[in-house]
Amino acid sequence: MDQAPDLFAMGIPIFMLLFLIEIIATLLRKKDWYRITDTINTLSTGVLNISSNTVSKFATIAIYSFFLQFAPKELPSESIWTWLLGFIAYDFCYYWNHRLGHERNILWAAHSVHHQSEDYNLATSFRQTSFSWVFSWMFYVPMALAGIPLYVFIFAGTLDLLYQFWIHTRHIPKLGWLEKFFVTPSAHRVHHGCNACYMDKNYGGVFIIWDRLFGTYQEELDKEPVEYGISTPIRSWNPLWANVVFYHQLALDAWRCNSWKDKLLIWFMPTGWRPSDVVIEYPLTKRDKSYQKFDAKPTMQLQWYFAIQFFILILVLMLFLSIADKQSILFNSIATGVFAVNVYWIGSSLEDKPRKYLREFLRISSLAGLYLIWP
Repeated sequence: MDQAPDLFAMGIPIFMLLFLIEIIATLLRKKDWYRITDTINTLSTGVLNISSNTVSKFATIAIYSFFLQFAPKELPSESIWTWLLGFIAYDFCYYWNHRLGHERNILWAAHSVHHQSEDYNLATSFRQTSFSWVFSWMFYVPMALAGIPLYVFIFAGTLDLLYQFWIHTRHIPKLGWLEKFFVTPSAHRVHHGCNACYMDKNYGGVFIIWDRLFGTYQEELDKEPVEYGISTPIRSWNPLWANVVFYHQLALDAWRCNSWKDKLLIWFMPTGWRPSDVVIEYPLTKRDKSYQKFDAKPTMQLQWYFAIQFFILILVLMLFLSIADKQSILFNSIATGVFAVNVYWIGSSLEDKPRKYLREFLRISSLAGLYLIWP
């Protein structure tokens, strides 16, 4: 989106400060709500999402602009009512985008990235797929046809996204009457739960009223602590694999099943549906009550080394975002590729895979190569 990168560039220092405050609060309360490995992996998917958005945003803008020209009348952007309507309309469309992202296989394959972490903290807000734009645009076409201006759409989307940062925390309890109207940390903790009573609930971005209206609201229960993660864990610190793992599973199932009808239907069926012959021959391992969080357990020295390296990578990302709007799609694509290489090799090293010293040399070399072509 046109102005989102600048807002993220300005906001990242604030987000980092809030991460630090939450980490200190977590340590003071003696909770295990942060792990270095999980946090780096979670933020790595955010790096991929934010950097790739400097390229994919052009498709989103072009598609919205295309449909906007078919609106009977474009609403006046100087009216505050247009901006208010645009924000409410965006959140309503987001609800259905989010809900279908949980209810259909092909959409869940992208959105599942956000739910893969088995921890829940402010970093989780940045755990986003790099492929959501491929399908999400269709949910906002009604806004364009209603004549909501492009920059109102961009502003509403950015504000809706920024609001959702603070609700990814376990430190804030229920907030009384606000729970009836707004998505709060308590309501969103429920959304991230893989408990049977919490799954597929509380889809709203800012307003919880959509969930109350359409029957998808669930209160956080004192007797049922939230368990975070997904029912089919990926057990990996590889952020590239996190983005494609369920597309890969769908493609495998489509290839293996015997029915040509099922080969097509599997992509559009409710989430979790698989052809019967594939279910029998290739069962998936689901988490149960004996499940333990994934942790490859690299040495603490290695974890801290890559925590420092990742912090440096975040600084490079901030510099990139500060200039990305003025650069060519080619440069932004190359930079995105360099970020992808970096987070992939950091994740591989945290899994303590062989040749980590060679990977680290190549990773640092890739950053040096980006410096050489830097504008």
